[in-house]
Amino acid sequence: MSGTEDKNKNEYTGKKQWKKFELKKQTHYEDVTLKEVLLPEFRWKEIGLDLLAFVRNLFIANFIGLVIGGYCSLFGLLIIYVTKLRMEHEWLLYLLPFGGLAIVALYRWCGIKRSRGTNRILESISSGEIIPLRSTPLITVATALTHLFGGSAGREGAALQIGGSIGNWLGVQLKFEQKDITIMTMCGMSAAFAALFGTPLAATVFSMEVISIGIMHYSAIVPCAVASIVGAKLAQFLGLVPEHFPVEQFAKLDWKMGLGIVIFSILSALASVIFCLILQKAEILYQKYLINPYVRIFVGGVLVIGITLLLGTRDYNGAGIQVIERMVEGEGIWALGFLAKMVLTALTLGAGFKGGEIVPTIFVGAAFGCVIAPVLGISGSVGAAMGICALFCGVTNCPLTAIVLSFELFGYEGMPYYLLVAAISYRLSGYTSLYHGQKIMYSKSRPEYINRHPE
Repeated sequence: MSGTEDKNKNEYTGKKQWKKFELKKQTHYEDVTLKEVLLPEFRWKEIGLDLLAFVRNLFIANFIGLVIGGYCSLFGLLIIYVTKLRMEHEWLLYLLPFGGLAIVALYRWCGIKRSRGTNRILESISSGEIIPLRSTPLITVATALTHLFGGSAGREGAALQIGGSIGNWLGVQLKFEQKDITIMTMCGMSAAFAALFGTPLAATVFSMEVISIGIMHYSAIVPCAVASIVGAKLAQFLGLVPEHFPVEQFAKLDWKMGLGIVIFSILSALASVIFCLILQKAEILYQKYLINPYVRIFVGGVLVIGITLLLGTRDYNGAGIQVIERMVEGEGIWALGFLAKMVLTALTLGAGFKGGEIVPTIFVGAAFGCVIAPVLGISGSVGAAMGICALFCGVTNCPLTAIVLSFELFGYEGMPYYLLVAAISYRLSGYTSLYHGQKIMYSKSRPEYINRHPE
């Protein structure tokens, strides 16, 4: 048999199809149809089923984008409203401990003694755990109370929980297989992230990258992309403005500037490790010495009030988006401002208040960058943008998301800067993370399969 016939035979995996083709070849070649030459008969059914699944995923992704994008848009508007209310009435800060008591009571009333937050969403994707829908209104109300009374927390972490829980619930209600429920959960995370941040590209990549470090879940790329775009567009329609920070002119990237960026990235990786450790240790110490959750959250609220009064400013309460904008525009901040935000965020979330860690991470990155960068000959504005990229990457272990998020937040002009800081921060940030529910599949230093959880 010739080499060509061998190749043809290898393309036919079924014996019956090969015999049928060989019989026709012996009679008349013109009897062989183009369909049989190009594709075996048994693959047409497979292709048809794949197209049906593709169309179904498109429909579901649009639906999830509308539902979760709409919900998270209203959630974002709620956070903006309570933040404005807190800034107009500064005395609300003194009610933070009592707001904490309300949060604990609300969770206990709904039968949830301990909330695992975003970790539960990530773990459910790996384990197939079903997430109760009641966690959605709970995290919404609890996050709003935290922001209303001045707790140092973000909103995107809460949005990931909202999007993931709704996506998971919809998959269960539609009686999908577990693998499809996983994709719907990721789809919900993307829609929620995109709706609040206005960054659909980063939202798409983040959901595929954050679960298993070293492995991208490309099977979810189409539904996550569609849900992200729909969620972001709906949020804009409902009045949420996408986050965008103008950065000063980038200097020419020569060897001197490159050396400064490398040093900056190394220090940023260290800062991300410190932030993760402070968050972890605060939670451990709270649970060790304050076993009762009501006492724990009340004491946490009192500590946040005390440190806020010592700082003499409310810049470190809430998410701090306005402060981030000022830092990226080139306005300076207290040299230890990044550390103050780390501590206040750890005291808030460790005590049991609700919210997210992503915006505080962005705050810490901007504060660290605008202080450290000028020492290395880099402008404070560029340093703030680089710090955001580096800290986000270091605490989430998501370098691709950090890079594309920087493009969407600051523009493409600083691409070499973001590329360098994300790469170095990822490599040197160790195996710490904001999310214990992550799995780190491959080593950061060599192509070695390790399959471990963060430290």
